[in-house]
Amino acid sequence: MRIRKDDTVIVIAGKDKGKSGKVRFAYPRKERVLVEGVNFIKRHTRARGQVRQSGIIEREASVHVSDVMILCSKCNHPTRVGLRFLADGKKVRFCHSCGEVID
Repeated sequence: MRIRKDDTVIVIAGKDKGKSGKVRFAYPRKERVLVEGVNFIKRHTRARGQVRQSGIIEREASVHVSDVMILCSKCNHPTRVGLRFLADGKKVRFCHSCGEVID
């Protein structure tokens, strides 16, 4: 999975298409990411004594990684991410549009 925590992404499919935000959590095994300000759901919760109040809580849910694209910081466009090895042998991600290194 080529999208990581703290990447700025834009949603390209679904009810929140066009919204952008920062990746808060990445779940590589499930191929999902949690983006702040995107995909709000309503969770009906039961009271747990004095700890938690009952009611309907709005919170963010994860989005499939294929529904988001990274925003390149240089060209400021949503882009695909490629992998490349530098001269010193380090593996880095790069923008397919402008060729800029993302990491």
